[in-house]
Amino acid sequence: MELKFIVSSDLLYRNLNAVNGVIGANSTMPILENVLLTIEGNTLKLTASDLESTMSAVIELENVEGEGSVAVPAKILLETLKLMPDMPLVFAIDTDNLKLKYSSSNGEYGAPCFNSEEFPMVKPIKNSKSFDIRASVLQRAISKTIFATGNDELRPNMTGVFCELSSDYITFVATDAHKLVRYRNLEVRTEDYASFILPKKPISHLKSILGTQNELVHVEYSDQTHHISFKFENFELFSSLKEGKYPNYERVIPTENPNILSVGREEFLKSTRRLGNYSSKSTFQVRLDLMENNLRLTAEDADFSYKGEENIECQYSGQEMQIGFNSKFLIDMVSNIDSSRIRMELSLPNSAALILPEETQDENEDILMLIMPVMLNS
Repeated sequence: MELKFIVSSDLLYRNLNAVNGVIGANSTMPILENVLLTIEGNTLKLTASDLESTMSAVIELENVEGEGSVAVPAKILLETLKLMPDMPLVFAIDTDNLKLKYSSSNGEYGAPCFNSEEFPMVKPIKNSKSFDIRASVLQRAISKTIFATGNDELRPNMTGVFCELSSDYITFVATDAHKLVRYRNLEVRTEDYASFILPKKPISHLKSILGTQNELVHVEYSDQTHHISFKFENFELFSSLKEGKYPNYERVIPTENPNILSVGREEFLKSTRRLGNYSSKSTFQVRLDLMENNLRLTAEDADFSYKGEENIECQYSGQEMQIGFNSKFLIDMVSNIDSSRIRMELSLPNSAALILPEETQDENEDILMLIMPVMLNS
């Protein structure tokens, strides 16, 4: 049996590139290095998988002959399309002898392909619940939290982003026990409470292709099967959820913080970046000396006799204090705040500090960041 269709090289490349992001770099199953092409009616469906997550894209076609599916090598097809100008491509797939040919006005290419029955198929999500969220909100929620996820495989529940649904708002939380970010948005509300842990790899890929458009993403999830799917445009991303219980993040957020620092975000960020170069390569510590209307930042690496110090104008109310932070964590967090000024709320030098935007661009949005201090060098 032969499948034939004509498709724009640019359209095919964009869709193939989008689904290819879920393919693992070191797959243990050779079939997963391929993308599944399925012709049904006048549509071409591209599907890629790493077993944990599966992504598909549907392309409408005008010139089609036959129906069926076959797995084709993803990398060589993608690399060929990447270097090709936009032009019509004619595909001819021999499903009996498992051979792929595609040609343009100035060339012809061939590759082996594989039986579609070897390709893992996604099972429908049973007993699912659903909600809709604007693509721009979902993209922002992931961007503002994913950098704070942990990498410790001994605590797999902390390697993903926790999502919590309620009648008041949707909440996304990430923590690695040294830093924590909580993002809330009032736009999305559900009648029933639900929570689940989103794995880092698929949502990182989702973030990269969502963009900032305002179209809705339809989300289906199941507490019973621990799966979730995101449908938008002509794409669908299906993923397993992380199992296990997420830490009680609300318990670690301090509520009594009488010492308040307000400082220009850009000035503070650049100063922390500069001084981070002079900090110890084991702790990356930057010390903050908090005084009325003045913030002194100090970093030192005694092993190599490096030392740096800067003073920044600020507004500070509270007890004079010295507190140390990991400069890398501090830079990560402040870089992900959009406000021109940041607000830091503190209690004691050995207690967690909160970092908040001083102005909010969206009244539906609430962002809170928490950072644990490091022990000051003697």
